[in-house]
Amino acid sequence: MKKVLKWFFRLLIVALLIGGTLFVNFWYFKPIKLDWYYTRVFAKFALQNPEMLTNLRILEPIGITGHNAKLGDTTPEGNLRQVEQWSDEYDVFKRYDREDYADQSLLSFDVWDYFMGSQVDDEAWIWHNFPVNQMFGIQSNLPNFMAQQHMVENHKGAEHYIARLKLFPRQFEGAVEGLKLREEKGILPPRFAVEKVIDQIDGFVGKPAAENMLFTTFGDKLDELPEGELNQDQRDQLEQQVLASIEGDVYPAYAELKTYLQELLPKVTSNGGVWRLPDGEEFYADQVRQHTTTNMTPEQVHQLGLSEVNRISSEMNAILVGEGLVEGSIGERVDQIGHRPDQLYPDTDAGREQILADYQAILDQIDPAMDQYFNLRPDTGVEVKRVPEFSEETAPGAYYQGPSLDGKRPGVFFANLRNVEEIPRFGMRTLAYHEGIPGHHFQIAITQKLEGLPMFRRLVPFTAYNEGWALYSEQLAWELGFQDDPLDNLGRLQAEIFRGVRLVVDTGLHYKRWTREQAIEYMIEHTGMGRDDVTSEIERYLVNPGQALAYKVGMLKILELREHAKAELGSRFDIKAFHDQVLANGALPLTLLEQVVNDWIAETQSATT
Repeated sequence: MKKVLKWFFRLLIVALLIGGTLFVNFWYFKPIKLDWYYTRVFAKFALQNPEMLTNLRILEPIGITGHNAKLGDTTPEGNLRQVEQWSDEYDVFKRYDREDYADQSLLSFDVWDYFMGSQVDDEAWIWHNFPVNQMFGIQSNLPNFMAQQHMVENHKGAEHYIARLKLFPRQFEGAVEGLKLREEKGILPPRFAVEKVIDQIDGFVGKPAAENMLFTTFGDKLDELPEGELNQDQRDQLEQQVLASIEGDVYPAYAELKTYLQELLPKVTSNGGVWRLPDGEEFYADQVRQHTTTNMTPEQVHQLGLSEVNRISSEMNAILVGEGLVEGSIGERVDQIGHRPDQLYPDTDAGREQILADYQAILDQIDPAMDQYFNLRPDTGVEVKRVPEFSEETAPGAYYQGPSLDGKRPGVFFANLRNVEEIPRFGMRTLAYHEGIPGHHFQIAITQKLEGLPMFRRLVPFTAYNEGWALYSEQLAWELGFQDDPLDNLGRLQAEIFRGVRLVVDTGLHYKRWTREQAIEYMIEHTGMGRDDVTSEIERYLVNPGQALAYKVGMLKILELREHAKAELGSRFDIKAFHDQVLANGALPLTLLEQVVNDWIAETQSATT
């Protein structure tokens, strides 16, 4: 017996030594397998970004929840550490030989190479951004994250919620440090952005803690707990802790940010594009490449936009003439239709509830028909909700939030209901198809559930692919007969010309040095959107240069690839199989998407010859 125990402990020690050696190799050096390397990089990144772990919910099913009480590092030092980590990990990656891989492993290699190379190339522009602005930033992102993504499933989840509220001061302090560093480098935001963030802060803190969304949504989360999870005394204690933290931690953090922004306000005198920043023209050219995943120049994008605006205007004009509208610009005539009584909802709570219900009905109608055109379908649903009221004034008209990986939180299409006049009925189908089915919901929810791929393939975003697919989905729905009414088709074309105009005004603002007002007037003239809505859009492009270019560039590439496949395959072309190629590989740079489709065409031809 003693000999058996002796050999057992010897084997145990050997196993521990081997396991320890493998872990050291995995965590600190070049892992033996490339898939291990991907896992290592993702694990390190995730451990530094607890908000991402909360969003994904990949650890909760195995009982690990401690990250839900933490928040990531917002300091400049933390930002630099992340950049250094990307650079170090890319150096390790370059020691693997591309020739050793094939099929999906090779595609993973190429996607990672593109993504990591872009991250490293962007080191030169690490401070060339406006991380606190009217569209996004810690002042809106953090409370929205707490309300929309932090789930409270038990008493411990409620304690984690409170722990995160107590971290608000540290988070805001780090963000302010970053803003001060950018100020030293001459990276100043547009004046309107500073003014509007101050207004946001005033709106957020200008009410008693018991009326703040961080408290009211906490109560909603407790209401959804299983019966018996909390008794009334426990609930009262938790709610009192939330109120105390809002008053003692959250509101003072917002006050610190406001104080800095008020000091900054006299120094920001321009509402111009990024050409005014140090090396601004080079920065913008880089952003064009990054967001479109192409080698297009700002001038090429601008000319493409002008061409698309002319083409789509002609199609819209035909519908407008059919409606008896022959005089005025495209924008003026679309605006007339948008303000007809038959196109508007009542400006009431009931009217807004009806908008949400009608959006949901549009999605419910198209969903079953997608079986004819897609092999891949999400296994989670999509809900329509209102953009949180405190942020809707400067938020986009709509956006999509993907489901959690464990399926407990569905996909959500958030609709901005700040002004019912911005939501004419003829445009609702197109927006629902873009944000929901078969747009962002299909692409993101399907990607999250892809099997046999490294985790990063399910998470890495490429804007031109993501938004290109959503815009392609708008046209696909029309091609499939879901916008046969001429006014519904006008809504589709208005959405498409809106994306074409983006090519013109984004490059106009940042490359051709257009004024904010010049860009606003151009968009109003060609789209028929309301002035407030257009102003919000133009101000979005000014704080997020290049991002708006991705939609139209991505859509045109997907359509180009589809037409190329049809021409090459003829009767062998299968729309389901084509959609498989686009959706079954996760987000891709457009160059790699083209390679995937061309490989599929060649394989299909070989299989049938």
